[in-house]
Amino acid sequence: MESPNGQPSPMPRKKMTKQLTGKKDDTPLHSAARAGNLGAVMEILTGTGEEELKELLEKQNQSGETALYVAAEYGYVDVVREMIKYYDLADAGIKARNGFDAFHVAAKQGDMEILRVLMEAHPELSMTVDLSNTTALHTAATKGHLEIVNLLLDAGSSLATIAKSNGKTALHSAARNGHVEVVRALLTMEPGMATRTDKKGQTAFHMAAKGQNIEIVEELIVAQPSSINMADTKGNTALHIAARKGRIQRRKLLHDASYSSYYLLTLVFNACKRDLVEFRTFNNINWHTLLDTLQDMRLCLLQQNASELETVIVPLTTRGKIRHNNNAVFLVQIVRLLLGHSGTDLKAVNRTDETALDTAEKTGHSEIAAILQEHGVQSAKTMQPQDKNPARELKQTVSDIKHEVYYQLEHTRQTRRRVQGIAKRLNKMHAEGLNNAINSTTVVAVLIATVAFAAIFTVPGEYVDDPEEIPPGQSLGEANIAPQAPFIIFFIFDSIALFISLAVVVVQTSVVVIESKAKKQMMAIINKLMWIACALISVAFLALSFIVVGEREKWLAIGVTIIGATIMVTTLGTMCYWVVKHRIEASNMRSIRRSSLGSRSRSFSVSVVSDAEILNNDYKKMCRDRQHISKAVRSITLAKPEECKVVKEMLLENQSQVERQECYL
Repeated sequence: MESPNGQPSPMPRKKMTKQLTGKKDDTPLHSAARAGNLGAVMEILTGTGEEELKELLEKQNQSGETALYVAAEYGYVDVVREMIKYYDLADAGIKARNGFDAFHVAAKQGDMEILRVLMEAHPELSMTVDLSNTTALHTAATKGHLEIVNLLLDAGSSLATIAKSNGKTALHSAARNGHVEVVRALLTMEPGMATRTDKKGQTAFHMAAKGQNIEIVEELIVAQPSSINMADTKGNTALHIAARKGRIQRRKLLHDASYSSYYLLTLVFNACKRDLVEFRTFNNINWHTLLDTLQDMRLCLLQQNASELETVIVPLTTRGKIRHNNNAVFLVQIVRLLLGHSGTDLKAVNRTDETALDTAEKTGHSEIAAILQEHGVQSAKTMQPQDKNPARELKQTVSDIKHEVYYQLEHTRQTRRRVQGIAKRLNKMHAEGLNNAINSTTVVAVLIATVAFAAIFTVPGEYVDDPEEIPPGQSLGEANIAPQAPFIIFFIFDSIALFISLAVVVVQTSVVVIESKAKKQMMAIINKLMWIACALISVAFLALSFIVVGEREKWLAIGVTIIGATIMVTTLGTMCYWVVKHRIEASNMRSIRRSSLGSRSRSFSVSVVSDAEILNNDYKKMCRDRQHISKAVRSITLAKPEECKVVKEMLLENQSQVERQECYL
């Protein structure tokens, strides 16, 4: 493929997946770089003045991207090679809104040639970091770009020691994502990195134990055997992490399955929408249609049976491959590897007094628990059966209460968010309905005013318009039917309807009401005025009908009057009935809310009322927890003060949390 200037343009793999749509605030240099048009880029660079060129090179679009960033992102090596000649170090290191500069985005995408070009021009670019203090080496290690990792390590081994803002190094991320060769390269350059910890106190060994690649665990054991028993801030060793991670993988599989259900449902919907009968009835290798698969996934999700999900999500053709979640298999292998190592401490206890066996049983990973028992790992209670330290027992009780209170507070917050969300949606619906009603009322008022104004000048019989033929007692322009009683009734009622409608139009177009309550009150008054205007214009029409039909056909006017009066009286009467009934029900609801001490909800939705009951139950539970905490505080004086000082502080802290939440409720 050729570039727009007719010269061959390099086409890296990423450019095939990138769209060439420009972004807001793109300069001509951005557009030329995005299209890979080397000729246009050179023309802009050479045909621009020095000061203007510097400003153009520094110019960022809406996403904060410079032209050099765009060329590096799209993988145009020749364009980058030409543009970097005009960039100094400061301009080349300008970061986009995502925190990446041109060098960093090239490292993320694995563009070795672009990195070489940039490093030849400005070697210092390899030391740049993003918003979370992530280096290009860290990003390349996370993505598994081995060649780029080696290139950056050769440029400066100190890059490997730079940690992110959360304390994780490139070795942490490479171990977590299962990139064995990258881990080997990093350990070869900096063997001491194996013992570096992040802010959670976790080493790369903890990351590897989360089940991506067993070879990484072996590499880390060889590099630093002592790291096998290193504990994080919660006292968890790698064995604890591996024993606990199985449950998380099971939850992840259920989570992924829910998304798969969504995509399958989207396929079914689109097939039905486009009437693709063959697609809807297409069977997979198990002779299941898409609807069958959705039903099976629904049952598995309801039963929380993650092990069956892998047998449900099967390919639609015999050529497809079933995607298995191998993390659970890796976890079992990692646990066996750790147990087989002589340096593994099988009696390691974390800060919650749990061994690896306790963790596996607590998270429901029965397979790993069985393996741990086979290798002699015991629970903490079995290892310390005689430990009757009252301070420890009290501390454990406080810890349990703390977790229970935390879950209750979290549930309360979630309930509050749901209530607020429902209330917000209701308010939005009410506001939209009110605005629609106001707009509709304005249109009706204008229509009634137009009809009423026009009717007075188009009366039957016309007017006296010939000055020479004016009947006695009449004046020029006077209606011929003016002396008749029906016309007088028509004139009065039509005029009142006209001015009521005009008043409504003036109010609607002049008064701007923002407060919802005031807007409702104004709308209620305007509605009643429109009812009156409709009734008056109806009476005016019926009065004029007696003149139109004449004396002989007067029965027609009487019939129309009866029909019209029946319709209008029935309609207005029904509306008045519902208004009065609504007022009575609203008054009763206010009385019930005032008399009920337990109900605090002001929503009209039944679901919101049920959420208020949940909040009330949570409040009662927290009151009981506060009583338990108070008893524990009183009983702690019986123990030795030096043993229970920390426990007492935890109790008082939890009690204050409950009291704060109680005040909120």
